[in-house]
Amino acid sequence: MFNKKRSLAAVALATGAALALAGCAGGGNEPAAEFDPDEEVTLDLAFWGNDVRADLYNEAIAAFNEEYPNITVNSTFLGFPEFWEKRQTEAAGKNLPDVMQFDYSYLRQYAENGLLLDLDPYLGDVIQTEPLTESALTIGVVADATYALPTGTNAWGLFTNPTMLQTIGAEDFDGGTWADYTDWMAGVTEAAGGEVWGGSDYTGRIQNFELQLRADGKELFNEDGTLGFDEERLAEFWQEGQEIRDGIGAPQQTVEELLPLGPFDSAVVASELTWDNFGSGYLGNLGEAYPELNLQAPPVTVEGAKDLYLKPTMLHSIAANTEHPVAAATLVDFLINSPQSGEIFGTNRGLPASSTALDAAELDPLSQQIKDYETAIADRLGDAPPVPVVGYGTIEEKFRQLGAELNFGTITVDDAVAQLFTEIDVVLNG
Repeated sequence: MFNKKRSLAAVALATGAALALAGCAGGGNEPAAEFDPDEEVTLDLAFWGNDVRADLYNEAIAAFNEEYPNITVNSTFLGFPEFWEKRQTEAAGKNLPDVMQFDYSYLRQYAENGLLLDLDPYLGDVIQTEPLTESALTIGVVADATYALPTGTNAWGLFTNPTMLQTIGAEDFDGGTWADYTDWMAGVTEAAGGEVWGGSDYTGRIQNFELQLRADGKELFNEDGTLGFDEERLAEFWQEGQEIRDGIGAPQQTVEELLPLGPFDSAVVASELTWDNFGSGYLGNLGEAYPELNLQAPPVTVEGAKDLYLKPTMLHSIAANTEHPVAAATLVDFLINSPQSGEIFGTNRGLPASSTALDAAELDPLSQQIKDYETAIADRLGDAPPVPVVGYGTIEEKFRQLGAELNFGTITVDDAVAQLFTEIDVVLNG
């Protein structure tokens, strides 16, 4: 049995504001039972995505029915915002779909409201655990119970544009500290003569702050949801970016003018710190002029620290209201672990978290590059972070907005720190 205890708490990139859910009492789990292959069962499966993903799910369901012809799976899909609006309505009536594709940012709220099934009785029995790493198995743990399993994972990394660097006549970043990275960006900006910049102000992203905190043995938020840093540490981090804001990084006005694209996939900066699964979108936006990307580990805060971690691209959960938990767990196992799922989905749901699915997936060059990267950083990977606190997305967005104001020069570091702490207090205690 894997260890679900975690030494520290962290948060991950959250998308959108948390939904307001009606409180629902969670019932106790029935023990995992022997699956009756003759029982006729109907399951509802819900996911977000587009027609391409819907076709992949239909193909996967057809493959599932070859093994379990007695389980009828009715699938529905919506765009991401509409998906969660519908789940909110269903949650109020305790009528969620049996199996759901799930997003990390909503997991704590749904779990704490008793809306999701504890998967622990099914792990190692109905749901295979051998193909999943301990880190993957702990990703969906809330209050020491497993409520979700990841379809795929990603990690924080540093993308660079080798074609741009070659054109400029600058060398790629060869690793080092955050100060080394800032010096490298300065060199690229100088070599480009103001045409492009070495990068952007990394202190505008809360994930880079989180990385530095984890290297020091701390976290953004503790396991109990309390804050893991103080005003002084945040001020130190934001002050660290002043040199970049003074001309090394892309000006904020330029960044704003490029929206909805970012400076990296608009080819005005040579590097970007972000999640590794963003690479495909970057290549698509950059076009034929920039046909490849380099991907390496972020700068180092403390040598040997376990500051990186794997974040789920998406997860699968089972509703607490399901009438067929064993059949639902059987479907979850197939969608996550089966070779068929790896062959069918490839990297559509992220780099497969399951080794059996990953081995069966056909990887394009960038996906292979991401796989190699996540293997290369194994020694730097720490415990899977706990599920984000409710309202984390609001805090992350405020952090980003204050970073932009710092770059515009319309706010001081001290004022920015005060505003963020006010926002955090409202989210956590309001």
